[in-house]
Amino acid sequence: MARPIAETPTLYGKDAEIFAENMRKVERLSSEERQANRAALSDRIKSAEKKWGKFVFFL
Repeated sequence: MARPIAETPTLYGKDAEIFAENMRKVERLSSEERQANRAALSDRIKSAEKKWGKFVFFL
């Protein structure tokens, strides 16, 4: 049986400032980079399916 998920703590002070700064620094992918990543993932999934059988993903 699964364990319940713990409540996410609220950040205050310096921790909150660091978190907010890190959220602003998130790198955005261009549409070309995103498309290349999806193609590479698709190739890896096909390779794995040949080896181990069919996978089910909800993308």
